[in-house]
Amino acid sequence: MRIITDPLLWLFALLLALIFGMTSLGGLFHWMFPALSRPVYQQESFAALVQAHLLLVGISSLIAVVIGVAAGVGVTRPAGKEFRSLVETLVAMGQTFPPVAVLAVAVPVMGFSEKPAIIALVLYGLLPVLQGTIAGIESVPASAREIAQGVGMSRWQMLRKVEIPLAAPVIISGIRTSVIINIGTAAIASSVGTLSLGSPIIIGLSGFNTAYVLQGAVIVALLAICVDMLFERWSQWLQRWQQRSVGKSVR
Repeated sequence: MRIITDPLLWLFALLLALIFGMTSLGGLFHWMFPALSRPVYQQESFAALVQAHLLLVGISSLIAVVIGVAAGVGVTRPAGKEFRSLVETLVAMGQTFPPVAVLAVAVPVMGFSEKPAIIALVLYGLLPVLQGTIAGIESVPASAREIAQGVGMSRWQMLRKVEIPLAAPVIISGIRTSVIINIGTAAIASSVGTLSLGSPIIIGLSGFNTAYVLQGAVIVALLAICVDMLFERWSQWLQRWQQRSVGKSVR
């Protein structure tokens, strides 16, 4: 009964139904937009658009997570604390640049491809990961570090077995924010010739086809909601797991 009433299950089912059944809704969109001769986007399948969109978000988010977590860990170490303000300022500056401006600068150098879009998404997704990593490590209780030192752990062991597990929920929260931002922002990649869920949105805006815009936007929104709920459940599971694993590590 709990599975049947799970909202994530129903949202995911709705998302799949729209991805694979959008073309069958031609009558509905024709009724909503009678002035449009082609009310359903058919240049590419929505399954291909979702796959390309997720690949773009996955690559950019992975790069942002690796850089953000590494930088966050680095500036919380004794040797890196003096660089914290500089790193935070640089990363914050990266997010202040609108993604469209980054694309405008990168496209003349790299051409119309997915590379400028990935750069823009990485710059836009770094700050939440960095802030989440710093906040998570700083929230680790001093008593946990003292216990780890008392059992003879090195700094690396303390980071790997105590600090990271305890900070994981906060770090995951930062990654969650970054990924959700990238899911929405990745739609602009279609403006530089990259296939994504922004393709029907861009074509719809340029051709005054509101139906295309609506179709792309609804799937992007549902995708973001489903991923957000998955992250929420992962964080809840992680909180339960860390309480057991950290207790074992310091024994």
